Amino acid sequence: AMDEGTSRHGSLRLPKIALVQFAPQAALDEGMAGVQAGLSERGFRDGDNVQFEQFNAQGDLATANDIARRVTDGSWDLVVTISTASLQTVANANKDGRVRHIFGVVTDPSILGIGFSATDPLDHPPHMAGYSSFAPVAEVLAFAREMNPSLKRLGLVWHTSEANSEAYTKKARALCAELGIELLEANAETVTNVAEAAASLTARGVDALLLSGDVLVLTAVDPLVAVAKRARIPVISMIPPNVEKGVLFDLGADYRAIGREIGHLAADVLGGRDTAAVPLENRVPRQLLLNLDTLAGLDGAWRLPPDRVAQASIVIEAGAERRQPEAQYR
Repeated sequence: AMDEGTSRHGSLRLPKIALVQFAPQAALDEGMAGVQAGLSERGFRDGDNVQFEQFNAQGDLATANDIARRVTDGSWDLVVTISTASLQTVANANKDGRVRHIFGVVTDPSILGIGFSATDPLDHPPHMAGYSSFAPVAEVLAFAREMNPSLKRLGLVWHTSEANSEAYTKKARALCAELGIELLEANAETVTNVAEAAASLTARGVDALLLSGDVLVLTAVDPLVAVAKRARIPVISMIPPNVEKGVLFDLGADYRAIGREIGHLAADVLGGRDTAAVPLENRVPRQLLLNLDTLAGLDGAWRLPPDRVAQASIVIEAGAERRQPEAQYR
């Protein structure tokens, strides 16, 4: 059989790039759109001078492992992964470095047992390069306290088998202890458990629910918000964009911007940059998104300083979304 990428005239086949993400979830979709934009800005366009193929495991680990085996079989020129689970599965399938691997939208590669040092940014497998984007937990808690100085109890639903989620939970525990906030936790093992876990927390009188970088819970934001709404408390989020689903605010990374940076890195590597020489960095271009309709449905303890509205890149008010492209959160 003729190689798909080779034309009948026997010209060189186009470089094949696999674009892999773990689940259909807003931050990951934004990241992947950013990757393609970043590659395109550098002149790499699908069908033109490269061949892209997109893979989405739909949140299923067995599927993710199948995809990982497929994209590391030696027939690809580059694999780009978006999400922690995709980084992990591809890294494990590609231990011998058959394919160069670029990654992004991950919490912390050093906790995954895939060869990244927690202290030396250049100590990593030579065939891999990427950036981490650990969401700004401290800023989210500080902003929540700014909106509600009497915030005392916070509820967190999380999925214990996600390494990225565990990293956020540990960070939230430490920061809440410092701030004198009681952090109540509930575990959800499947998407259908999320509402039930959230309801167990609202029954215990939490002032708000925290939405962290937990992919399972992020795919169940609607039921999480519905439970909070019934209790007249907000969901506060560090993973944009979730304000359109009714969370009070998102304060976190601009995932499309992160994706563009990963796309540029992938373009550099296609152009000859050595993956072994790329240091691991934490890159979190910040953005604030606000839902004023959600705020209106809460009790009076929650207030928003007017200057913060001007700093939001997206504001939802009276059912409409207003984009403020020049806005910058400080």
